[in-house]
Amino acid sequence: MLAVPAVCYGKAALVGSLGAMEHGAALLHPALGKPVRAAVGGGKSLMPSNHKVGPLGGSVDLPLGHKDEAWSFDHIDTMTLGVPDAPRADEIVLCIGLSDGTRVHPRVGTGPSPT
Repeated sequence: MLAVPAVCYGKAALVGSLGAMEHGAALLHPALGKPVRAAVGGGKSLMPSNHKVGPLGGSVDLPLGHKDEAWSFDHIDTMTLGVPDAPRADEIVLCIGLSDGTRVHPRVGTGPSPT
């Protein structure tokens, strides 16, 4: 749905109260990252992720980062997501985020790569 190719990506899982945080991790790593990297045409950088257990109507923070340049600080961002009627106690909300640019009005700059 993006007008241009995605340059940033991220993933998150919100596990219902009968589950464990590791249930979210099992869905996110590595089964989800590899196909997303293939779909966006790149992915030298790890796909940032977050997972947690939460109540009905809870929220999860979905981190974003550049798909090929992990140290591009202007592309590092976070989105807080929630579904009002999920997750039920035995459900997992799975989220994938894509972006076609930097966050709005970045002021940090990409800076030098660490050596």
